[in-house]
Amino acid sequence: MALFKFTKAILEMKPIDVYNNRDLSRDFTFVEDIIEGILSIADIIPPKKSNKSLMASSDAPYRIYNIGNGQPIKLLDFISALEQALGQKAIQNMLSMQAGDVHTAWANTKDLFSLTGYRLQILIKEGVKVFVDWYRTYYHV
Repeated sequence: MALFKFTKAILEMKPIDVYNNRDLSRDFTFVEDIIEGILSIADIIPPKKSNKSLMASSDAPYRIYNIGNGQPIKLLDFISALEQALGQKAIQNMLSMQAGDVHTAWANTKDLFSLTGYRLQILIKEGVKVFVDWYRTYYHV
């Protein structure tokens, strides 16, 4: 959501709200990597739970896995990649940390990787560039 919201604001020369002086990190993941993660696990049915209680086991024929980058990306790097792809600097409205927010958040992809070898393929700069190109074409800007 941040990518869409920030892109629109930057192109309209409106400020983006940036919390905690850009000192935040998130798990930004390109949609094609999410699809690859889903496809990599879709046909793997978890074994029934045993006394050993395997992490990837379940009483039901399904299990929930985190799919994502697996490592946090600094908000500063995210904004920089977006500015580079747009060829335009963001007007940043610096705000303090939001109540209830966390400094760093990312997906734990260890179980998914151990079963499938899934790894992120599209790096942040490449994914942001692809999105910006799509956005400009779709919205004719």
